[in-house]
Amino acid sequence: MKLNIKDKFNQELPADSILENSRRQVSEACFSYVTPKQTAKPELLHISPEMLENLGLSKEDAKSETFLNVFTGNEVLENTKPYAMCYGGHQFGNWAGQLGDGRAINLCEVEHHNKNWTLQLKGAGETPYSRTADGLAVLRSSIREYLCSEAMFYLGVPTTRALSLALSGDLVMRDVMYDGNPAYEKGAIVCRAAESFLRFGNYQIFAARQDDKNLKKLVDYTIKYHFAHLGNPSKETYIAFFKEVSQRTVNMIIDWQRVGFVHGVMNTDNMSILGLTIDYGPYGWLEGYEYGWTPNTTDRQNKRYRYGNQPNIGLWNLLQLANAIYPLIEEAEPLETILNQYKIDFEGGSLSMMRSKLGLETEDANDQKFIQELEDNLHLTETDMTIFFRSLADFKKDNTSNGIEIIQNAFYKPEEVVGNIENRWNDWFEKYAQRLKKEIGSDKERKVKMNQFNPKYVLRNYMAQLAIDDADKGDYKLIDELFIMLKTPYDEQPEYQKWFAKRPDWARHKIGCSMLSCSS
Repeated sequence: MKLNIKDKFNQELPADSILENSRRQVSEACFSYVTPKQTAKPELLHISPEMLENLGLSKEDAKSETFLNVFTGNEVLENTKPYAMCYGGHQFGNWAGQLGDGRAINLCEVEHHNKNWTLQLKGAGETPYSRTADGLAVLRSSIREYLCSEAMFYLGVPTTRALSLALSGDLVMRDVMYDGNPAYEKGAIVCRAAESFLRFGNYQIFAARQDDKNLKKLVDYTIKYHFAHLGNPSKETYIAFFKEVSQRTVNMIIDWQRVGFVHGVMNTDNMSILGLTIDYGPYGWLEGYEYGWTPNTTDRQNKRYRYGNQPNIGLWNLLQLANAIYPLIEEAEPLETILNQYKIDFEGGSLSMMRSKLGLETEDANDQKFIQELEDNLHLTETDMTIFFRSLADFKKDNTSNGIEIIQNAFYKPEEVVGNIENRWNDWFEKYAQRLKKEIGSDKERKVKMNQFNPKYVLRNYMAQLAIDDADKGDYKLIDELFIMLKTPYDEQPEYQKWFAKRPDWARHKIGCSMLSCSS
């Protein structure tokens, strides 16, 4: 197995001078060297063929003993020095101080076809940043991360990727709902891949410690390797850097809203500097269209990270990043201008996104009001987001009378669609028909475009949970079935029609299907 190793992060940035793997505060360093924990009896469960190719590896490589050992932490590649990153962060709006890679270990950086990939094991043992945790991961959370990161990529959402999913052969103790009932679960390891795993928190930790020297080193490094088009480091470059991070964050969150994805824990240490979806923990997909929904049990009371608030949290997090890099700029106005532009960009981008979901290519002054009426209607009775928008493509502008009939399968309680609710839907469909008449294309052409924008298949929590339940019994076929289906989420795929369905009743309140903890 030959990888084109091109380590930079741990070659050019300051390392922790203490080499022992003890839990501690790490100062004046971007990372600490760590060796992954040896696992008892590793077993590969699934490998992404596309990620193999991205790294310049073959299917034969993936069958080798070396591949198994490296990507389960039992062997360190020659000429590499694995490490865990140091960062801080705001958690649920409060500064938490040092956090860092508590259960992630970066193996190396690989260059292939002029693209950089950082390979990282999640669940490979403790690091100096593990605090009171064991640095391990369990099978259920690993399946969720593995499937979702690849599913998001094929949905067209900026994301980290996943190379492999493996059992460690060890048992791991977890209290899944934090209710005082811990139990042993199968241990697992995911190999994650991304251009970089740098987060807002990597910069915040230096700013919080007033370590401007290392803050500058890290920002300059980030620009050199990930924003080189902005030019050499300077005050103007730092401002341009922040502007691009803001734009990437806007674009990512608009994509989340488009497909109904709720991250669940948008702490600043879970915000990628590259605008990638990062850290798949207690995420969820909207079943019923609901602004107030959050999948995270820890967030149940305040709902800080609810679906409808994700855009605001993106802005709040960017404000914290602006505060962190301010010492390099020493001028608030340009940063404030960028933050104000975020609101404008989000509103414009969101309106454009909703037009595309509705098959509208032209602009109309009344679109904002028209879309608001739709979103209000979607809240009248529990309505499945994915099924609604996918079904809407079948609406014909000359036939307003069958609008409700077309979206009938999206209603969880169709018997509620009577009286005022029915009237409001009929009124909206009449307006939709009139609005579509301003479009040039045919109904058929519109359907094709809408179906390229509104997925038919997303990784609903109950689907992931079914795969988890099977995997706990040693049956991994459903992992592969979902993996294959989610590679073409916009295609009809009639062989997978059973997955184009509302959440079943049994999943409404089941752990892992409705609410998840941060240990998920």
